[in-house]
Amino acid sequence: MLIPAKEQQHIREIFAKKLKHDVRLVVFTQDFECSYCRENRELMEELASLADGKIHVEVYDFVEHEAKAKEYAIDKIPALALIGEKDYGIRFFGIPTGYEFGALLDDIIDVSNRRTRLADTTREVLKRVDKSINIKVFVTPTCPYCPKMVRLAHQFAMESDYITAHMIESIEFPQLANRYNVMAVPKVVINDRIEFEGAVPEPYFAQYVLAALEDHQHT
Repeated sequence: MLIPAKEQQHIREIFAKKLKHDVRLVVFTQDFECSYCRENRELMEELASLADGKIHVEVYDFVEHEAKAKEYAIDKIPALALIGEKDYGIRFFGIPTGYEFGALLDDIIDVSNRRTRLADTTREVLKRVDKSINIKVFVTPTCPYCPKMVRLAHQFAMESDYITAHMIESIEFPQLANRYNVMAVPKVVINDRIEFEGAVPEPYFAQYVLAALEDHQHT
């Protein structure tokens, strides 16, 4: 059991009150040579058991189900695609524990309700996005400021069909963290060209997305 009994009861009550529509947790894993894959799968199965049938877990082997991995644009594991009425482009790479567990719960609630908690002004800004935008948010489980940026990125992805947003756990993917020169978290990288460190307010984050869009148009 990965979720303590007391916390399980609390989550059960939250889900009973807040989950509206069904949610799919599409998990990519493999049995060998993958740290945290088993724990990631078990965590999702535990969450599903607390949701009175509203959360459905699908488990795929990263190698054996290569076509499925490509369909969901999964290139590393452990991985989770959070799916509602459609695929919003919300991804977790690495097990969402520590502070990120709260971000996962909030994401599940948003996807279940088919609505984000963004300000109307932010929604209007995101309507201007008409080119592909990928947001990577590098995190660690002990970073208290990371979930805010993960949540905003994932909500941006929900709001726009052009945006995909990936939480990447830096400790589990050290080579990737090194490639993107992650010295502090949260670190946000947009379209591999625009980046910043630290937690920023929602309007600032949206402006970074627009800057990436403008950069897109000039390349």
